[in-house]
Amino acid sequence: LVAPCNGATLQESRIRSASGGRPYGLMRGRRLKPSLLLLYSPCIMHTRLILASSSPRRRKLLKQLGLKFSLRPSTVEEVIDPRRPPATNARLLALAKARDVSNRVRHGIVIGADTIVALGNTMLGKPKDRRDARRMLKLLSGKEHIVYTGFALVDAETGRHVAKVEKTRVRFRQLSDAEIRRYVASGAPMDKAGAYGIQDDHGAIFIDKVNGCFYNVVGFPLTRFYVTLQEFLRQRR
Repeated sequence: LVAPCNGATLQESRIRSASGGRPYGLMRGRRLKPSLLLLYSPCIMHTRLILASSSPRRRKLLKQLGLKFSLRPSTVEEVIDPRRPPATNARLLALAKARDVSNRVRHGIVIGADTIVALGNTMLGKPKDRRDARRMLKLLSGKEHIVYTGFALVDAETGRHVAKVEKTRVRFRQLSDAEIRRYVASGAPMDKAGAYGIQDDHGAIFIDKVNGCFYNVVGFPLTRFYVTLQEFLRQRR
């Protein structure tokens, strides 16, 4: 557990105040146990957070943490540099997205993220079209690949930043051509790195094994982000 900033005590009244009258302990219609409220220090509750992404998955994951944030999608083009390793590509793209948005706001902590799927030396971003999505899924079928998600925090006021990357190993079972066609026809793979979503109805049953952070495969490594954000805000004081 992280101690509150400036020696303040963490009380539910402060949580209500920081969330516009709603307790931060509300998630999916249920109230969190009082002990879990201690996880949300005033450092986080009173900081303006800005998500530089239009991804509905990242938005949902941040809401799952109980964080309040605004959306300001980045305009940075997601171009993978084949000369760089996938971890570096993911980290630099995440930082570029956060910096892009931080240049357009006066204050707040901007959050950028980018996910890349790597199969050996082949890096896979989002599919260009349905044919490309089918190609990617055929490549992944029956093999193990690595999902890299880079995330970055940028203080818009000072320019101070941090950028990190998380990796998770994922193994696909052997997929039939019919399964691939049906999944692509659903449209679900088209906005996802590697042309699949582990949280999708079909994508979930394509996977045999996951070694590492599950949420990293969804698109945002919650635990590492949360720890990094707390440390970043402590250094801000």
